[in-house]
Amino acid sequence: MRLLSKYFPEFTEKLDEVDRLYEEKRLIDEKTYQFICFALSIKARSKPCVLKHFKGALDAGATLTEISYIFALVTREAAGADDCWTHEVLEDWKEIVKGNLSCDCPR
Repeated sequence: MRLLSKYFPEFTEKLDEVDRLYEEKRLIDEKTYQFICFALSIKARSKPCVLKHFKGALDAGATLTEISYIFALVTREAAGADDCWTHEVLEDWKEIVKGNLSCDCPR
């Protein structure tokens, strides 16, 4: 966000507005909010956000056991999703081995 804050501050100001609006209208308790943000931060691989929401969850009354459960849940769900996705991608592995690749990806 540092680059955006410097060169497109209007955008980051709008994000701050969204954050304030969300906080005003929040329909879930703080601990649940922190758990969701913690999980999303892990998947996004955002160290600052993981740290922020880990501490936020503790401040909201979460135990280390509860936070560990959320961490394990994210890890397990990610593993399952990665497994399913990779199997789908490699479904025609015999054709791939033959060199019959069909990829819409830019090379």
